[in-house]
Amino acid sequence: MHRTFTAAFRLFVPLAVAAYAALPSRADDAARESTKATAQEMLQAGDHSRKLTVGDLERSYSVHVPKKYDAQEPVPVVLALHGAAMNGSMMAWFSGLNKKSDEAGFLVVYPDGTGTGPFLTWNAGGLRGRLAEGRPDDVEFIGKLLDDLASVAKIDAQRVYACGMSNGGMMCYRLAAELSDRIAAIAPVAGTIAIEEQKPARAVPVIHFHGTKDNIVPFEAAKGTAASFMKIKGVEDSVQTWVKLNACQTPPRTDVLSKEGDSMKVTRTTYDQGKNGSEVVLVLIEGGGHTWPGQQPPVGFIGKSTKTISANDLIWDFFKKHKLN
Repeated sequence: MHRTFTAAFRLFVPLAVAAYAALPSRADDAARESTKATAQEMLQAGDHSRKLTVGDLERSYSVHVPKKYDAQEPVPVVLALHGAAMNGSMMAWFSGLNKKSDEAGFLVVYPDGTGTGPFLTWNAGGLRGRLAEGRPDDVEFIGKLLDDLASVAKIDAQRVYACGMSNGGMMCYRLAAELSDRIAAIAPVAGTIAIEEQKPARAVPVIHFHGTKDNIVPFEAAKGTAASFMKIKGVEDSVQTWVKLNACQTPPRTDVLSKEGDSMKVTRTTYDQGKNGSEVVLVLIEGGGHTWPGQQPPVGFIGKSTKTISANDLIWDFFKKHKLN
């Protein structure tokens, strides 16, 4: 790995180390390893890991199958993309999405990016110079992952969604732009648009979560620590880009999700009536940091997280409204 690559993500490594150290004893990892399915074995309720080859790389992902899963009925899929210097297992713990999967009945899939050990990243765009060289095609990987998953589970191809944290949120935007024929809607959390061109084949609904005091992926792109090695859009620019792509109605409507007296005000701004029923929603957490709303931050330096709302609940409520047209 290039020294510049290591230096570029030095801000994310302390978070990843802390999160990795804080993971509970992973007795279930051994069980997950023992349930690696072949293409001939259909998945059952529980946790599973899969591997596939994309180009010259062996890629991996894990799947949480909810207890209420019925192998005879098509099931929706939520891809949960980890942040930089994390991996899929860490994302499962960081987001708490397995619990929502069990409640709602969707498959939640945790793909792994590429890198060294548990410190992985996505080719979501935005990197400059040598950092951008030799990066894998993660859009191709996600497409082949969905093909592989369909060989072991009866998935509903009209209800495949993507959410992600930070670099994973940026990857969500890339999937919406370049794999819109397979991704019904996206939910970036603390991640903005990093690719230079956005030309989706269809209108992709978006719900975006962001804290106003996020110092890693800042609300305004020109401010914060990520700007020195990445070229990314700010939150408002990302939202307005997708409002235009989806041809949503303006001005938007705004409602307050937090209650009077809550320590952090949370507002939801909705641009609706877009093409084919699409919409763009921004959930803004005043004073929120680089965190997953509703979840406890693993370390203090990434900022505060609101407990007033649950990103997982809002994400699934949003996803349920949208299918591929």
